[in-house]
Amino acid sequence: MDDITADLIKIAKIDAVPSVLRIVCEMTGLRFAAVARVTGTHWAALAVRDEIAFGLKAGDELDLQSTICDEIRCSGTGVVIDHVAEHPVYRDHHTPKLYGFQSYISMPIHSADGRFFGTLCALDPEPAQLSDPGITASFRNFAQLIGYQIDAQDRLAEAEAAIADADRTAVLREQFIAILGHDLRNPVAAIHAGTTLLEKGDLDARSRNILARMKESGQRITGLIDGLLDFARGRLGAGLILNRQITGTLAATIEQVVAEIRMVHPAREIDVQITLGDAVTCDEDRIAQLASNLLANALTHGDPGKPVRVVAQSGDGRFALSVENHGPPIPPAALQGLFQPFTQGPGGKSAAGLGLGLFICSEIAKAHGGSLSATSNVHATRFTLEMPATHD
Repeated sequence: MDDITADLIKIAKIDAVPSVLRIVCEMTGLRFAAVARVTGTHWAALAVRDEIAFGLKAGDELDLQSTICDEIRCSGTGVVIDHVAEHPVYRDHHTPKLYGFQSYISMPIHSADGRFFGTLCALDPEPAQLSDPGITASFRNFAQLIGYQIDAQDRLAEAEAAIADADRTAVLREQFIAILGHDLRNPVAAIHAGTTLLEKGDLDARSRNILARMKESGQRITGLIDGLLDFARGRLGAGLILNRQITGTLAATIEQVVAEIRMVHPAREIDVQITLGDAVTCDEDRIAQLASNLLANALTHGDPGKPVRVVAQSGDGRFALSVENHGPPIPPAALQGLFQPFTQGPGGKSAAGLGLGLFICSEIAKAHGGSLSATSNVHATRFTLEMPATHD
């Protein structure tokens, strides 16, 4: 779409323009009026009221140099001519001679930021009393009104474009989440089913070793997909989906998480203190996911010669879970960005993941109406979940 066509559409959407042109003609007695787009190279009629068969219609263009509007564009001021034949400047001007008019009035149309758009102009083959202060002031106000309406159209177009872009983004977001949740899971599920079936066969040691590695890789891929899906829901979607219930088994769930981690790290010492004075309303699986992630991180990045401490407690309507390890402190700059997605652990260490673990933990905390914080000094590094123990 070229600029003139876009401007035609813009003016056509302003309902007041036909009324303005009608009032202009009635007020001045002139029988031709137009809103013109004037640039450094073009003059085009965008809206026209023609009672004298002047011959111009919306969309028609004139040679820019043949118009007075080009002079108005350069000067930024209006032109008012009661009677061309008696005017000291315009009686010998080429424009009135070319187009055969004797009375003429034109005012510049500016946008709110001062940019020149075009003119509101009117003319007639007969002389007319246009230099009356009331007529010129009204004409100037009408030009200003059209400028305001053009700005409103621009803002509306920008808003519509933003909405359309947001809609496209929402569609892409939903497609992305659907791919993670369905299209990627299905082939992984097929691989898992295949490896489970092969395990039942008569395999030699080498084949069983290969099969075990395939299962580990499949489990790791499943973990990566789960992490990406949680990231997509947390950052791109409406947030993590929770299944909140009043639970009396949260202590056992946390103990089970610790037991599973101990199996992976049998040489590490993990101290656990759980004191749940109040029942906790939560998504127990999500809290287990958070605890497992924090505990795995603590073992990965902490001093292997010192214990990791897990503390869970509830009371006074609050629930808190902290995981603490010893070792070199996390630099303050790194500490501030720990909960951002795709951030690896301190010192660049990674547990062969995507750097989404702490971000997902933070999203779990937010979904429960709580927060996840981190402190680190020469004595210890501690991650703490704090959240309401009840949910309305």
